[in-house]
Amino acid sequence: MTTQRIALVTGANQGIGHALVEELAARWSPEDLVLLTGRNESRVAEAAARLSGAAGAHVEGRRLDVSDAGAIARVAAEVTGRYGGIDVVISNASARITPDRSQEEQADEFIAVANGGTHAMLRSFGPAIRPGGRLIVVASSLGTLGNLDERLHPLFGDPSLEEVEALVESWRGAIHDGTAQDLGWPRWINVPSKVAQVAAVRAVARSRREADLAAGTLVAAVCPGLVDTPASRPWFEDFSQARTPARAAFVLLDFILATPVAPETHGGLVRDGAVLPWLGTSRARTTATD
Repeated sequence: MTTQRIALVTGANQGIGHALVEELAARWSPEDLVLLTGRNESRVAEAAARLSGAAGAHVEGRRLDVSDAGAIARVAAEVTGRYGGIDVVISNASARITPDRSQEEQADEFIAVANGGTHAMLRSFGPAIRPGGRLIVVASSLGTLGNLDERLHPLFGDPSLEEVEALVESWRGAIHDGTAQDLGWPRWINVPSKVAQVAAVRAVARSRREADLAAGTLVAAVCPGLVDTPASRPWFEDFSQARTPARAAFVLLDFILATPVAPETHGGLVRDGAVLPWLGTSRARTTATD
């Protein structure tokens, strides 16, 4: 008898998240279940309906606002109670930021979703991952420490998840009191946010590495590359080499579902199957901040 596989993807009513649900469902069997989640209930229902009747796993829509840590904890507890655990969790949700508004006025919502959501997903779903499962955060090549001023590097010296949370809150406070750039934080909030996301993944992975590798479980951040979506359009000019959401999802899932787990990828930021150096930099950084 085959055990039913369960997956959950956040930020999945459009873009990469929706493509991840569609591709994962297509790779799995009809007895499996993929939970498509987002914070707008009607959009989630519409997104799930678009995949209704397709071959593969059953797709079920579920409202989940990742800025609400309590809501995440309740869904994780429900999934654990009903199914005994979960096989694949992909934390993909992010709030959109635009160049026509100041970074300061967009910071709170963006950080609450991208960072607060990441922290809560890691904390609540980490214990729910079945042996051999996958706990994944969709990040960016902007998430390597080398993209930050060297003055900030000591702050990221193998912190715990709780210390990453405190660091994010300190940075958020500096944005609002006008001292962030004096302290070395870049103006574009996407860069520190992504670095902190990867730091959170590294912290959680470090705390469970031995058991995970023995069980074939993967905890990692992934970079989909430049993807042509409404969220990325305002920030980049050249999309000639950009991936569609469907192509990005295909490449990501090739890595996420691959077995056996390569030990060097556990806790890493992975792009196209290769781990990006923690102290590396991204060419996208200059383009987006000019």
